[in-house]
Amino acid sequence: MNLSINFLSVAKMATDDYVGFTFFVGCMAMMAASVFFFLSMNSFDKKWRTSILVSGLITFIAAVHYWYMRDYWASNVESPTFFRYVDWVLTVPLMCVEFYLILKVAGAKRSMMWRLIFLSVVMLVTGYIGETIDRENAWLWGLISGIAYFVIVYDIWFGTAKKLAVKAGGAVLSAHKTLCWFVLVGWAIYPIGYMAGTPGWYESVFGGFDLNVIYNIGDAINKIGFGLVVYNLAIQSSEKTPAL
Repeated sequence: MNLSINFLSVAKMATDDYVGFTFFVGCMAMMAASVFFFLSMNSFDKKWRTSILVSGLITFIAAVHYWYMRDYWASNVESPTFFRYVDWVLTVPLMCVEFYLILKVAGAKRSMMWRLIFLSVVMLVTGYIGETIDRENAWLWGLISGIAYFVIVYDIWFGTAKKLAVKAGGAVLSAHKTLCWFVLVGWAIYPIGYMAGTPGWYESVFGGFDLNVIYNIGDAINKIGFGLVVYNLAIQSSEKTPAL
């Protein structure tokens, strides 16, 4: 009972608190996306339902964390870094899993999935250390995190994932390309936010940005966008499958 009251309570927020506004909008947008993905699962062939389920889980996990992050911001007026990284360490590996799921039709192996998951965890753990634990060496942890990110980019654009997507062709190749662009362009928002919130040689360039607004907008676009790409792929593939 106390938990439900806690969850439904709304902290007071100033009308000009644009960071709090993006937390709230991000929460509602991702919750709506979750409902949409979950309710649409039975509209597709069985082989695509897991992909749609994962898309719904990504946005649902993010929506719950955003509710608490918004409340944390309203109460403390400081970045909810801990909650944000807990969200990412759950959702970003799931976004990597989506590559494996859509490429299974071309023979993708679990080793590719685990490689992407491992790289994403390295990217996030080192980012967390640099942003919270060892801020004096934030540039070094950011460099390690960035290297893991670029290895992921290389893998999906030029490595095994790319070859599998070309082998699958058609709607799978098109969806893979779109997800690759999300990772290359959309995920680039996160290192920008990292540099905006940590000390280093890059302070003069990114120091004036509000990392919370950057992260919030990036999260909503990337996570919902990822799911919509997979949803579109499932629709296209299901339409081509003859009725039994």
